[in-house]
Amino acid sequence: MKDNSQAAPRGTRTGFTTGACAAAAARAAVLGLAGGEIPARIESLLPNGQRVWFDVHNGRSDETTAHAMVIKFAGDDPDCTDGAHLTVDLTLLPGQAQEVTFHAGDGVGMVTMPGLGLEVGGPAINPVPRRNIADNLREAAPQLLAQHGIAVTISVPGGQEMARKTTNARLGILGGISILGTTGIVRPYSTAAWRASVVQGVQVAATVGHGLVALTTGGRTESFAIAALRSERPELPQACFVQMGDFLRYALDEAVAQAIPLVVLAVMVGKLTKIAQGETITHANRNVVDTDLVAEIARRIGASDDDCQAIAAAETARFGAELMVERGLGDAFHHALAQAAIDTLLAPDRYDHAFALRVMVCDFNGQCVADVRSAPARPRERPATAGRTGIDHLLDTDTASDL
Repeated sequence: MKDNSQAAPRGTRTGFTTGACAAAAARAAVLGLAGGEIPARIESLLPNGQRVWFDVHNGRSDETTAHAMVIKFAGDDPDCTDGAHLTVDLTLLPGQAQEVTFHAGDGVGMVTMPGLGLEVGGPAINPVPRRNIADNLREAAPQLLAQHGIAVTISVPGGQEMARKTTNARLGILGGISILGTTGIVRPYSTAAWRASVVQGVQVAATVGHGLVALTTGGRTESFAIAALRSERPELPQACFVQMGDFLRYALDEAVAQAIPLVVLAVMVGKLTKIAQGETITHANRNVVDTDLVAEIARRIGASDDDCQAIAAAETARFGAELMVERGLGDAFHHALAQAAIDTLLAPDRYDHAFALRVMVCDFNGQCVADVRSAPARPRERPATAGRTGIDHLLDTDTASDL
């Protein structure tokens, strides 16, 4: 697949995640470890199944080690890791067939607190990038992996400084950045063009005549929503599903403008908590998860005082959700949190039941943990703006404060 991301018009250019860049570097390096040369350019497999070409730098290898680096391109997303050198060092693990281990080098953070779905004391390399790296290693050098294992060390020079511009320290990730990415693609979520594309997606959903739009926060929640909703209504086209990213406000405003009677939100617990606390722009840099709210939800369903205090003191909503699952209160907790989000969004000072709202919550394995529905939408006349097309109205009203 040819990489055209940098040739796209500015404002719409996609980029690649730290995980995708690390996977490309690892794929290039393993070719050297397998006895060949490390290429100057490599076609790498992304988590979403796409194949993209990456330039490779500083390649070197011997019989037991290999080294390669890929420079991250973030597209038009204002990402502090744009230009980062995703550096991978591989070490052969003789006789440990198919084993792939992960280690943090300079500039990659270490996990010091629970609630992230990663081992405390381990490297801040998320599960999807780990699988993607392992997939690329096994695909590029199957004979080598059939006999031996590989230790993967990821480094990002300057990562400590980059991490100061993130929420990593607050989340207990210390010493550098995280290696992230569920699809491999970075979309310009913080640009007017991407917000406009969300609005356009809702407009298209309104035209296909199924009476609903399913709003998702990314690839994982979209796959979850498609599977769940098509099991009920197999005829639903792809146009009914819109990846809104962090821009719930723009998506819901347009759903009202288009008089769409049913909005489905497919979310995970972190974004759900932000919605319940009243945030409609849910980017990590815009607001902080209110763990006091998470603790209050836990208290309502009968959690102990000690657990509620631990949840309030935590840095992530996920910590509270996982603790409630451990206590056998997971279903009640997720249902109550989803209902709180519905109550917040449909309050008279917000969307005031202009649409019916269904909140579907999935866990980090893509399994449904709550499915909560509001009352039907209140009767109303179709607005004059309904059925409009185009995105100029959004671009004309964007302000710097919305970035």
